[in-house]
Amino acid sequence: MKSCPTGKKAFASLEVAEDVLIETWSRFEFAPNQGPIAVYKCDDCGYYHLTSQGILNEKLKKKLEDGSIARQKEANRWLDKFKKR
Repeated sequence: MKSCPTGKKAFASLEVAEDVLIETWSRFEFAPNQGPIAVYKCDDCGYYHLTSQGILNEKLKKKLEDGSIARQKEANRWLDKFKKR
């Protein structure tokens, strides 16, 4: 992970930032209209950040619609249960 003078988490490429965006949705629960929904390139550092503003990222939208994020959430819940044993 790179650094940004704004203090935000910075990712070296659009692809990495989108992967982190999708992974974030598979790991955490967000209230309606909360949480990161998009990626943008920062004018200060030149790297990419997650944002809760703007238009829903197309890759995230597709994975939400096709159920793959819901399936990954369920898999993560089971993994967490097994780790606690």
